[in-house]
Amino acid sequence: MSWRDRTLLAARCIGAGLLLCASVPPWGWWPLAFVGVALWDGVLADRPVWSRFRRTWLVTAAWLFPSMLWMWDLTAPGYVVACSAYAAYFGVATMAVPPGRGRWVALPGAIVVAELARWTFPFGGVPLATLAMGQAAAPLGQAARLGNALLVSGLVGVGGVALAAAARRRWRPAAVAAGVVAATVLLALVAPRGSAVGTFEAALVQGGGPQRTRAADTDEREVFERHLAASEDIEGPVDVVLWPENVVSVEGPLVEAEEQAELEDLSAELGAPVIVGVTEGVSDTEFLNASIVITPDGQGDRYDKVLRVPFGEYVPLRSLVERLAGDAGLPARDARAGTDTALLEVPLALEPPDVPMAIVISWEVFFTTRAADGVAADGEVLLNPTNGSSYWLTQVQTQQVASSRLRAIESGRWVLQAAPTGFSAVVEPGGEVLERTAISERAVLQATVERRTGDTIATRVGQLPALLAGLAAMAVGWALATGRLGRSPDPAGAPPAPPAT
Repeated sequence: MSWRDRTLLAARCIGAGLLLCASVPPWGWWPLAFVGVALWDGVLADRPVWSRFRRTWLVTAAWLFPSMLWMWDLTAPGYVVACSAYAAYFGVATMAVPPGRGRWVALPGAIVVAELARWTFPFGGVPLATLAMGQAAAPLGQAARLGNALLVSGLVGVGGVALAAAARRRWRPAAVAAGVVAATVLLALVAPRGSAVGTFEAALVQGGGPQRTRAADTDEREVFERHLAASEDIEGPVDVVLWPENVVSVEGPLVEAEEQAELEDLSAELGAPVIVGVTEGVSDTEFLNASIVITPDGQGDRYDKVLRVPFGEYVPLRSLVERLAGDAGLPARDARAGTDTALLEVPLALEPPDVPMAIVISWEVFFTTRAADGVAADGEVLLNPTNGSSYWLTQVQTQQVASSRLRAIESGRWVLQAAPTGFSAVVEPGGEVLERTAISERAVLQATVERRTGDTIATRVGQLPALLAGLAAMAVGWALATGRLGRSPDPAGAPPAPPAT
């Protein structure tokens, strides 16, 4: 292959990845995902194993490096390693995609397998900049009601294959793939989504302030006072008030700090419980990150964050990493992981009985399993107190709103997202964002929120069916490629492959 041909090939791979990147927030041009997958499919046609790996690595690196740029500010070496490794996940997955017509079945399955792998491993995974997020505002996002975000990512692959087949004028496979997408979306629109059992008035408080701040260089008391001041803007009677993640920072238990009394007074003044994000110093090496229900009588239920941000809230393999990182600014203390169900019992307007509310703190909203844990335990609404103020740019914040939309669709619940500097949002069960704040502004969002019960299919089945479908698609693809399911000409009608590149 000549230098010119190699350059054009690299441009095709990078172009495909950049289209996938542009489909996810903060850009969110969701139709481009299908074009990106179609171009990705084209560079895999009739290629040997290692060529598929190299080409796919370049495609997914062009997708992930720009869309996960936020990680650079957290850990520059980790950013390079993570994006490179996750691109390799997809490369390995497409090594198991046959080069002939079977790839049109197997490629969506490979996308499912690779997506789940990077959402899971290592250190719990990093499920950001996902193909599903790009579809949260699109019709395809409704499929999350059937099989969670993993199914949505797989359907992006199916839609891309439909476009690739149509571009080659292979109308039958194009129609089949498009029909699969359309049928799934239609089924999702009529699938169970729970039912309303009542309403309550909620207030979400955003204190405002500058972005890209860290606890080490921020006056903890100032952040607390901003939220006290913003709470004065709450209008009329409300049933519950939600504050963001870790806007109260104390050493030792909150109950022993002066902020406890001030929060009790605020609850009494508003006539409603206040759900407060608190960090409590435990020792020189550990702290707790919790959301606690505060009433005029003291503390009620609490939930301690289970899933922590690697290298942000804790350092995996700390003894080794500290030797290698030098002065890289690693967190001095690790958050102690909670172990409880993702649920808070909240007395609306201070009146019993308590109402169960599912809760995911910040990072946890990116994981379908945490939200499903709380909803399966009868949570009637999903709370997402978060803190995006320490992150560079607005990639994490916009992708978090997209994740809240997906979690709403998956669970059939309203999602209330409260952040100290943005974005705070109210999301209804169909995934529509009813209200959203701007970055850095002081604001209070107030909404009449439905309490909902009942399961969606996604809540009942989890991610396993989507994974099994992905693996089955890869198996069927190979069966087609080997002729076990009939003739197996290359879908492009391509001549014999040139030497691998």
